[in-house]
Amino acid sequence: MSTVTKLLLPLALAAAISACSKPADTAAPAAPADTTAAAPAEAAAAPAAPEVAPIQVASGTYKLDPTHTDVLVQWTHMGFSNPSAHFGNVDGTLVYDAADVTKSSVEVTLPLSGLNAFTAKFDEHLRSADFFDAAKFPTATFKSTKVEAAGTNKLTVSGDLTVKGTTKPVTLDVTINGAGEHPMLKLPSVGFDATTTLKRSDFGVGAYAPAVSDEVKVRITTEASIPKAE
Repeated sequence: MSTVTKLLLPLALAAAISACSKPADTAAPAAPADTTAAAPAEAAAAPAAPEVAPIQVASGTYKLDPTHTDVLVQWTHMGFSNPSAHFGNVDGTLVYDAADVTKSSVEVTLPLSGLNAFTAKFDEHLRSADFFDAAKFPTATFKSTKVEAAGTNKLTVSGDLTVKGTTKPVTLDVTINGAGEHPMLKLPSVGFDATTTLKRSDFGVGAYAPAVSDEVKVRITTEASIPKAE
């Protein structure tokens, strides 16, 4: 064996061993699996909200319970706060016709003696001629002109609101909270919430607007029962 062959042979063997030990060409990465089909069926559609059961209100003439009736008004004071006041000692009658709700009606009287803004000095100011002039106009009243169904346990009640001798139409969005025999009174009873928004300047109570917001939010909650026959 020649000297050149002796030198080249180890190199050839090394090259052969290296070629055998070289890993195969890396395969192209597989396309990501389509997981859309594997998504749970419930993820495709959110579960439907449970249906609200209609509340059955007995027909009859109900007397509002002043202890559990509150008319709360709220406004914005110069952009700094959102004070509120409420009308208590409310007196009212609700006539409800379950067969034809459009034949229902409501009449309410709000004595300004029950006006409470949670500060005695402010109460006096609200009752003054600057606002309600309670000495001359001691009550506010609401008398419905139309009652309509507005969905499950919902009503729309339109009527005339009279404040400070001025009468304007107002619409209440009403929710029936519950109905049935009152657990304490043992009388057919019903409870409502209602909301509306109005402008106090429409009723001559617009002092300091617009610094004090002209728009007033009104929230009402009430219970009423059919009195026992005398």
